[in-house]
Amino acid sequence: MGLFFWFILLLLSEVIFLPCSYQQQTSQTRVLLQLRRQLENPNSLQAWENYYGNLCNIPTSVHVSILCQNTSVTELKIMGDKVSNGDEFNGFAIPNQTLSEAFSIESFVTTLTKLSSLRVLRLVSLGIWGPLPDKIHRLSSLELLDLSSNFMYGSVPPKISTMVKLSTLTLDENYFNGTVPDWLDSLSNLTILSLKNNLFHGEFPDSVSRVKTLTDISMADNNISGKLPDLSGLTNLRVLDLRENQLDSELPLLPNQLITVLLSNNSFSGHIPSKFGDLTQLQHLDLSSNNLTGTPPSALFSLPKISYLNLASNMLSGSIPNKLSCGAKLGFVDISSNRLVGGIPPCLASNSDKRFVKYNANCLSIDSNHQHHGPYCMEDNKGKKPSKGIVITVVVASISGTILFAVLIVFGVLFLRRRNHHQNHHHHHPRKPLEQQHTLPKQQENSPSVFCSDLVTNARLISQAAKLGTQGAPVCKIFSHEELREATNNFNKSIFLGEGFTGKVPNKLKCAIELDVTLENLQRENLYKGKLENGTYVTVRSLAFSKKYSIQNLKGRLDFLSKLHHPNLVALLGYCTENGGQDYNGANKVFLVYEYVPNGNYRTYLSETCPEKVLKWSERLAILIGIAKAVHFLHTGVIPGCFNNRLKTNNILLDEHRIAKLSDYGISIIREAIEKVEAKGERTKSSHKKTVEDDVYNFGFILLESLVGPIVSGKGETFLLNEMASFGSQDGRKRIVDPIVLTTSSQESLSIVVSITRKCISHEVSSRPSFEDVLWNLQYAAQVQATADADDQKSDSASQP
Repeated sequence: MGLFFWFILLLLSEVIFLPCSYQQQTSQTRVLLQLRRQLENPNSLQAWENYYGNLCNIPTSVHVSILCQNTSVTELKIMGDKVSNGDEFNGFAIPNQTLSEAFSIESFVTTLTKLSSLRVLRLVSLGIWGPLPDKIHRLSSLELLDLSSNFMYGSVPPKISTMVKLSTLTLDENYFNGTVPDWLDSLSNLTILSLKNNLFHGEFPDSVSRVKTLTDISMADNNISGKLPDLSGLTNLRVLDLRENQLDSELPLLPNQLITVLLSNNSFSGHIPSKFGDLTQLQHLDLSSNNLTGTPPSALFSLPKISYLNLASNMLSGSIPNKLSCGAKLGFVDISSNRLVGGIPPCLASNSDKRFVKYNANCLSIDSNHQHHGPYCMEDNKGKKPSKGIVITVVVASISGTILFAVLIVFGVLFLRRRNHHQNHHHHHPRKPLEQQHTLPKQQENSPSVFCSDLVTNARLISQAAKLGTQGAPVCKIFSHEELREATNNFNKSIFLGEGFTGKVPNKLKCAIELDVTLENLQRENLYKGKLENGTYVTVRSLAFSKKYSIQNLKGRLDFLSKLHHPNLVALLGYCTENGGQDYNGANKVFLVYEYVPNGNYRTYLSETCPEKVLKWSERLAILIGIAKAVHFLHTGVIPGCFNNRLKTNNILLDEHRIAKLSDYGISIIREAIEKVEAKGERTKSSHKKTVEDDVYNFGFILLESLVGPIVSGKGETFLLNEMASFGSQDGRKRIVDPIVLTTSSQESLSIVVSITRKCISHEVSSRPSFEDVLWNLQYAAQVQATADADDQKSDSASQP
């Protein structure tokens, strides 16, 4: 009887306590479903729609992650697909970019705070708009808060200062327009503070210098002004990124453990502190485009780990000691556009495969053709850099003047046409306005080109150039053949970079630049490194084509391509259409002059032939993001759009800072020009214009090569059919993915890229993503990887005695 009694008691206890546990689970699920409704059912949460269990148990995807502990949600990561298309955000909803007008950020955050056990919250690119409510502080257990790539504005809520467990605060790419909070020292565990690409103004708060736990401070691209305080007490700081602000103090003391310091494009003044010579861990220092004076400390050049040193565009003066020693890892130095005098020390005197040095526009005793005269460097006030406000005013004025000039030209042309019409009684078809032209104007046979450089510089292109930050209207230089002969030392074989079509590259440059353009109908292409009169290094590409092709037609296309300015495109600086005589087979030559990109191509850095250069996963992501931005610009940023851009790893070049630049873009436009031939009145068949999807497909192979290395090259369909399934399992990934990628990537970041790669190389064109989607996924993968790297660094620091 007693045993039966205890059995009944145990049964009753389970009946009593089970509903409580069940209610707790369903309560969390109800909150998550309510959040989904408030976010207006984003595509990334579609899996929740038909899931009737506890959402804590739903499988993780690349866009959504939920972790629970004791039935409470502790981690929520949601990545949406709402990104800004560049429209001005004025605080109200924008269709297809933000959530709708019905969205209430107050109600959303109220619901969010019901998940009171959250430790990690990441809500990225969800179109959330409005001022962030103070009640976010109710999530008092949060350790990571990431609300980047949304449309939040106003000030950062002061009550976040009570979230003392917070270690990462990321609010990048929003519209916050208050001052940087002065209560940040209340966050005693904060390690990563990232407020990039907002509208913050006011002074840099002293409170930041008291957060001893900080490892990363990133506030680039804001309007922060005034004094930068002494940061030497931040002994854990590794990264300081304050580019593109309005800071105008002297440079402060910095902690000795810093690895990266980016302070360019501010208004810092005074001397570079000699204490910077004690930054023994420093690898990257960029102080360019400020108002710094005095002689640069010699110790900067010999720091043991320094690889990148940019002091350009300041007012540095004096002479650099001849006995200066350069650090073994120093690969790039830019001291151009200063007021330095005297000679150049031997370790900076000549460029080599290991070190690239820029020193033009000073008053140095060498290379006199590219230096100022001595009196220039003795003046104190003349030549002083104008303030940013004056520069902006001048740029705006020049752009406005150019637009007005272009409009006057257009009206003049229309007036003359109308006058001729009345005088000669010719019938004219109305011309489509420039704003509505989406393809290149067709050329009439035996008539002068209407697609010339003067008329191409219309208001649309100038407006786009200003938006991208170019200095005034784009300029395309027409070089004489004599200029290029001098720049290349009469096309000397010692500076021969390679031969297109066959792809030949000298053995000694096996790990150097590899440019190959295999253009149909081109008989030969040679590449040379050149140095212009102003000291600028360039790549000169000679194209040979049949004399029956219209040079006038080709020039119109080249004028257009030269106006495509983007930081991730190899700039076309100009061209030369002078024949300079014909080559042995009677073909005419055209010379294209590009910016010189010194550090070789991306494929080289994926290859085992140069193991010391192989890139880790985060570095590959940065390169892929840069190229995706460039292609997205080519597709949508100009009229007409440029497609079929010959996307492959050989055509991605890396500059001295490993910034990726796409070469050989717009080749379809050149091909279109040279295929328009005269054939006894017969209209020739023009080449088929490639679509956006073709560039997406080719970029998919770049992603694939980034994942597995260059072994994929040339395997094409066979590789896809036999190996793509391997990405689905851990064992398969270990077998096929590059070991460098496996050991330097997080599983979540890797999965995001694998997923978008599959979509890019889908045989179904309709299933391929837009380049906007590709870019967004890569940026998210990079963000996930950065968080994982920070966590690993934190764990390593904690494990050290």
